[in-house]
Amino acid sequence: MNHKEFMKEALNMAELALKNNETPIGCVFVYKNKIIAKEMNNTNESLNVLENAFEFILFNALKGTFHCEMVAINKILENYPSKIFEEVNLYVTVEPCIMCASALRQLHIKSVHFGCANERFGGTGSIFRLHDDEGIDPIYPVFLGYYREDAILLLRRFYLQENKKGEFYF
Repeated sequence: MNHKEFMKEALNMAELALKNNETPIGCVFVYKNKIIAKEMNNTNESLNVLENAFEFILFNALKGTFHCEMVAINKILENYPSKIFEEVNLYVTVEPCIMCASALRQLHIKSVHFGCANERFGGTGSIFRLHDDEGIDPIYPVFLGYYREDAILLLRRFYLQENKKGEFYF
């Protein structure tokens, strides 16, 4: 597979997220040209599972948020040592947020490829440049623009509908 095929798979996950009333962001993690994890955002679904704010905060403290990158990272770490990330490329439809960009840096991700910029929370260039600050962990390259218009269109479709869980974000 090539970059565009991996990004297309991430877009498929974002489509699935949209069908499930989630923010339409999808990702795939690729090791040696093979997908080892693929996920979609799961923030709204997680609010249905957890009954109260305390439980939500406690669960997030233990597992991270339900951004697709964090869900996939947790699944990868269940099956592989963290050192694998040094050879893993991430394909994600939207620029990773500041938290996810930082986690990817700490895991020493090989590279990140994304569709569109995240002008509100972007951690790899739009707001902060956490991926290439030479003062901390090894830097990782980012590549922007794969299926950019498709990623933006999915976000527009989502924000045209009502997000009933949106008011619960902390």
